[in-house]
Formats: sequence, structure tokens, C-alpha cells
Amino acid sequence: MSETKIEAIEKYGLSSKNRPKQLFSKVGIIGCGSVGQHIALLISKKELEVVFIELTEDKIKSAIDEIVKELDDMIEHWGMTPGEKRSILSRINGSVDYENLKDCDIVIESIRSKTRERRIECRKEVFKKVEKVVSENCIIATNSTTIVITELASELKHSERCVSLHFLTDSPGARMIEVVRGLYTLDDVYEKTLTFVKMIGQEPINCEESPGLISVRIFVAQLNEACEVLMEGVGSQENIDKTMRIGLGQTLGPFEMADKIGLDKVERWMENLYNEFGDKRYIASPLIKRLVRAKRFGRRSLSGFYKYNEDGKKID
Repeated sequence: MSETKIEAIEKYGLSSKNRPKQLFSKVGIIGCGSVGQHIALLISKKELEVVFIELTEDKIKSAIDEIVKELDDMIEHWGMTPGEKRSILSRINGSVDYENLKDCDIVIESIRSKTRERRIECRKEVFKKVEKVVSENCIIATNSTTIVITELASELKHSERCVSLHFLTDSPGARMIEVVRGLYTLDDVYEKTLTFVKMIGQEPINCEESPGLISVRIFVAQLNEACEVLMEGVGSQENIDKTMRIGLGQTLGPFEMADKIGLDKVERWMENLYNEFGDKRYIASPLIKRLVRAKRFGRRSLSGFYKYNEDGKKID
């Protein structure tokens, strides 16, 4: 009987060298505050590698600590296993060096700055730094809602690969991302961006380029009207929020949502929208301005429209 010849099964498959690269496998994030942390977690849960850039090693450690805290909370509430936590953390790395973005397929800017002028200049500087190290095929995106992507991309060599991606990080249970193409954005880049959004389990919402997009413009108008209703004595703060939650099905009422987002951030949104459109409905209510002046920013400062404990729970 002749001896059976056994052939290696690898011969019939693609070698690792020739295997096609996944369209998106590594994602960069610039800035890993609360918004950047949310984005990093959302993406790493879908088995994509994430590298975030921060200004200092201390900020990197702080971001990782917050991410670990979030994962531990999920484990405590039976939303994750310790093994899944380890797997997710293994895919998230922080750095102060932009060179670590060079293999990224998409880089998302998510920084914070206080004045409108500084916000624009900071983001333009970030975009230029990113462009120096990534490939020409890498998509560069901003999470900003009130600064249009065309303006941010205008000084780049390859402005055609820039888009706006707005992650609704403050809305509990949100499963959508607003996607905006700029004046220069290529069709192919836009289609790839829509694919990326679906890959990470979100519903892409197509928006025309406009400060505030859909979500922010409607939210700030609703919040200002809620403030008017409160000042007129039509309803109490609690009952206004309760009406929007129970009566209209919102997860959080306008005052609760404003506290979660941060009143200083909401005020900046309103300032940007008013500067853009000149519409009085975007001028922040005196109630919002008063709270911001008192540094009552919401959950972050333990006091805003409501008071909160260290765990971010509302104190009745």
C-alpha cells in the first residue's frame, strides 16, 4: 500500500503576506478626555486597535484609569466579563507621539479648548500634525459639531480625505453618528466613512455641512425654551424634565442632559451658533450664563441645574 501524502492546508489559503488588509483595523484619536474615552471604548469593543494621543503621560494614565473604571462598572452590572475587559484594554494604547498614528486608517480629532478662535487654530494645528505622519489613504475626521470640516481641512495638502463625525457621547443609548462631508471630501472617502460607522455598530446619519448639525441645533433651542418656561413659572425644573422624559419619551430631560454635557460646553455651542447664524434663539439663556459664571457646570462639578454626588448620581 502506498503511503498517503499529507499536504499542508496553508497551501490552499492566502498567506499572511498576501491576505487582504481589513478596510479599517487601526483608529487614532486625538484627545482622550471624556468624549475621547467614549469613542475609544466604542471602537475597541468592535475588535479594532485604538491609539490615542494626549499631551502628557499623566493625561494618558488618567484616561486609561477612567476607561478601566468604566469597564469595571460594566462588569459590576453584568454587562461584560473580566476576560472581555482585558481584551478591550489590550487594544487601547496611549501616546504623546504623533508618529504612533502612522498606520491608522482613520484619525478622529476630539480635543477641547476654551475660545472659538483657539478651538479653530488648535484643530488646524492637529490636522497638520496628523497629515505629516499618516498615509494619503488615511481619513482625518473631527468630532466637533459647531466648526465645519471645510474650514478645518482648508490648509491641508489632502483636504479631500477629511470628514466630520459627531459621536453623541452624552446621550444614553445613542446608536447613531452624524456624518458630514466637507466641500473637498471625495465620494470614496465619504462612502468609506459610512462603512466605518456601520462597522462599529452605529447608524450613520447623513448631514449637510452646517454648524451644530442636527442634534446640537435642536438640543440648544429646546434647552433655551425649557429655561424660558422655567423662568415664566409655567413648570418647575423637575416637572419640565419629567414631561420630556415621561411624556415625550426622551431618555433625559433638557436640564438633565445639559448637566451631563456640561453647561460650559453648551454655552460654547450656543456662542458658535449665534456667531454663525446671528439668530437670537441661540443666545444662551440668563439661567445658563449665571450657572457657568458660578462654575456650576453640571455633573463634572457636582452642581449645575441639579446637585450630584461623587458617582454622578442626582441628589434629590
